[in-house]
Amino acid sequence: MAVERYPAASVGVPDRTVTVLIIGEPGGDRDSLRSILSHSNWVVHEAASKAEALDVLRSNRISVVLCGCKLADGDWRSVLELVGALPNAPPLIVTSRRADDSLWAEVLNLGGYDLLPAPFDRREVIRVTGVAWLQWKDKLPMRSLAAAACG
Repeated sequence: MAVERYPAASVGVPDRTVTVLIIGEPGGDRDSLRSILSHSNWVVHEAASKAEALDVLRSNRISVVLCGCKLADGDWRSVLELVGALPNAPPLIVTSRRADDSLWAEVLNLGGYDLLPAPFDRREVIRVTGVAWLQWKDKLPMRSLAAAACG
């Protein structure tokens, strides 16, 4: 399983740490996203498949998921279902080289957060991921934040 971490300023404090999971085949888009996000102070995890993603999601508090359209063992829809079943479900951002209005509408209608077209624009990836994290953070139960701050 390919899981890489990049240091964060406040690792472990959910209201201050953006913890991203990138799901997709190694290389290409996943490498581009890693390169973009590695220049931030965010924690980045990676998974090549839905099964690997499940392992990462079970062992880490992920605040945003970026997922390619197709995976070896599923697709973004199956990941959306998996993520949606989690407590404090992170938003799912779909990535695609074939992004169009139809896919964007499908992502939003099924409960995904947004669609990022590849090749990626660094500012757009950071903006969309950051806003998704802010919305996720605002939905966290207050007792979770208090426990993290005290613990």
